[in-house]
Amino acid sequence: MKKMQNSYKKSGVNISLANKFVNHINKLSKKPGKKTKNSIYKDNIGAFGSLFDISDIKIKDPVIVSCTDGVGTKLDLANKYKKYDTIGIDLVAMCVNDLIVQGAKPLFFLDYIAIGKLKLNKTKKILKGILTGCKLSKCDLIGGETAEMPGIYKNNDFDLAGFSVGIVSKRKILSKKKVNVQDIILAIPSSGIHSNGYSLVRTILKKNKISNKIKNELLKPTKIYSSEILKLVKKNYINACAHITGGGLIENLLRSVPDKLSIKIDLSKIKVNEIFKWIKSKNISEKEMLKTFNCGVGFCLIVPKKNVKKISKFFPKKYLPYEIGEITNSSKKINLLNSIKW
Repeated sequence: MKKMQNSYKKSGVNISLANKFVNHINKLSKKPGKKTKNSIYKDNIGAFGSLFDISDIKIKDPVIVSCTDGVGTKLDLANKYKKYDTIGIDLVAMCVNDLIVQGAKPLFFLDYIAIGKLKLNKTKKILKGILTGCKLSKCDLIGGETAEMPGIYKNNDFDLAGFSVGIVSKRKILSKKKVNVQDIILAIPSSGIHSNGYSLVRTILKKNKISNKIKNELLKPTKIYSSEILKLVKKNYINACAHITGGGLIENLLRSVPDKLSIKIDLSKIKVNEIFKWIKSKNISEKEMLKTFNCGVGFCLIVPKKNVKKISKFFPKKYLPYEIGEITNSSKKINLLNSIKW
């Protein structure tokens, strides 16, 4: 009897299916409204390198800013509840929200999708979210990689990584060096949990049944703040800012404050999303909540007192910034007043 020959496909890697996915990306990338004039799309998706023309970007003393990030264990919930069309927004948001902390305008984005078994319907939905995130950020998806890795990932498992590049004028870079005593700390509301703390969330889910309302809250995509923040950067209204991610509000805020200065936060002023009240009710301490989740504050601004009233007009009502504290020169680095109103 003739032995069956081994092949890459029999090993679990379907190159022809991967090529179909690349063709799908090509079709989407050439649609009107999916690119800026700086992207060089023609025949480039599927090439070895991605191209982006910066020759006509009019910025004095330009500095390139780059970020990379993932979505973490929120991916597990996307898989569990078969909700794939918004996880790509999270991926873009986690990268772009880091870029704008330094005042950078997002230019382009690349993605990496690693998956046990390539399923076109699933990967198309993931891509849809990435493209939506890029549209919200006004940047271009100019390339990426999709890797089918049987044996490394189980059939339904996957991982995402994102890479974003932005540009800012040297004179417009936001930095903790610009922060001064009596600057005001403004909180910008989050859309929910965003993409941090899901290992703790998953532990809670093992012991608790949840409603569809909670399920939807858990999968709500991360708010992208680039549109509002870049307008403030252009006006020179802010000195520094912080993206509230892993480590929670205080740890991330401190990254944008000079060593010689301190922060004073009134925790009672924080407007807590309902999803965090639900998590807190599952025997989680306030201290643990603060160091794990954004607790309703997705982004912070550090601004001169004279600019506080000028800022609200740049935000929709749902995401209006509000004062939670100030910069001081106290010998104590962190001064927390009161407790969160759970």
